[in-house]
Amino acid sequence: MTAAMHGSGGIDETNEDGGHEAARDGACYAFVYGTLRAGEINDMRLAAARHGIAAPTLVGTTSLGGRLYDFGAYPGMVFPRADERGASRVVGDVYRIPAALIPVLDEIEEVYPGESGLFVRERRDVECAGKTYACIVYPVSESAVVRLPRIDGGDWVAYRRARDASDASDASGMSGAAGASEPTRNGLNETPSS
Repeated sequence: MTAAMHGSGGIDETNEDGGHEAARDGACYAFVYGTLRAGEINDMRLAAARHGIAAPTLVGTTSLGGRLYDFGAYPGMVFPRADERGASRVVGDVYRIPAALIPVLDEIEEVYPGESGLFVRERRDVECAGKTYACIVYPVSESAVVRLPRIDGGDWVAYRRARDASDASDASGMSGAAGASEPTRNGLNETPSS
């Protein structure tokens, strides 16, 4: 089930047979795999607090079929093609989020109605803690990652920590090396990526 979403409403109601977990109070679920995860630069709990929005609630950590790529300051996830068998997985967190947080996440990911961008907002079924949640997720297109390094293991947090530790040890061996931060892409001083 994939549908580009540009509104800020909640997710479909729960099926009577329990096929999906859905919020009935305007909240919805999100699967985040990159800088929106806890402790990362765009930690969505902190983004909610900055905007006076109730904090999202962590449901759990899980994985979703796809491939993860390194854009430098953030990752991008590509969903598997229909012809891919045994697709790799991307590690992420499922959160129950207030509907008011969706426009904030869209701004971070630079997803705007009627405009093409790097990320899109889609809805995917995600299994977590024995239940299936209809989650919003922000993937990128296959064409956006053509020349980018793939993140083996599919875990942005583990990959970034290892990469940053390696970069720090390389920099410590250089005299007078000054660190430079990645430029941001939007007026929120937040680096895009789920």
